[in-house]
Amino acid sequence: MLKLRIYNIIKDDQKGGAGKAFDIFMSALIVLNVVMIIADTFDGRPSSIVRISSVVEVVSIVIFTAEYALRIWTADMIRPELRPARARLKYITSGMALVDLLAILPFYIPFIIPVDLRVLRAIRLIRLVRLFKLNRYTSALASVGRVIKNKLPQLVSSMSVVLILMIISSILMYNIEHDAQPETFQNAFSAMWWSVATLTTVGYGDIYPVTIAGKIISAVIALLGIGLVAIPTGILSAGFVDELSQKKDREA
Repeated sequence: MLKLRIYNIIKDDQKGGAGKAFDIFMSALIVLNVVMIIADTFDGRPSSIVRISSVVEVVSIVIFTAEYALRIWTADMIRPELRPARARLKYITSGMALVDLLAILPFYIPFIIPVDLRVLRAIRLIRLVRLFKLNRYTSALASVGRVIKNKLPQLVSSMSVVLILMIISSILMYNIEHDAQPETFQNAFSAMWWSVATLTTVGYGDIYPVTIAGKIISAVIALLGIGLVAIPTGILSAGFVDELSQKKDREA
């Protein structure tokens, strides 16, 4: 059955030789697309590179569009308990299907809606979404996606703590430093930039406190930032350990 054969090739897990070859080909095509996107940012590039980039874009769009259509066609085999139309609708609204759609949409939009050059450049940036398609074809990236999905509640909790601390520290720093350097700490949003740079331990040095109280708070926030940055790292590390254990259990 042709439909079953195509499904076995393009499905996301437990593939045979043809499926693995398909994954390698699609991964190479995505990498080539990213290389061409980077090449397009260079001014004065040779006309041969421009032609190659155009050919790669057209060929890629044909392949990505065909893949998207085939995945919709075979979506009822992913969820056989649903009616074909409902299974296809459920697939179309899934995360990876939306990534597939965004990967091809920039090419078709100018043919549907007239856009000027500036808007076209912004639309073409959406092509970078193609990088996320690699998640489907490489088991390593798929593992990263599963870890983030499994640990998302803990990650959101830790980032919420960071956000709260950023807001508190920025308001405190504004009230302390505004009188001493009103041009630098103009409002709480100016102080927010300092808070981000300090909490992430980047320390650009373009905005910093000059008062004694401000320096003390800055030191405390910097130390807290070291610990808070380590929290998501620990969560993800535990997630990867769990993922490896589950993978061993599946292979056993």
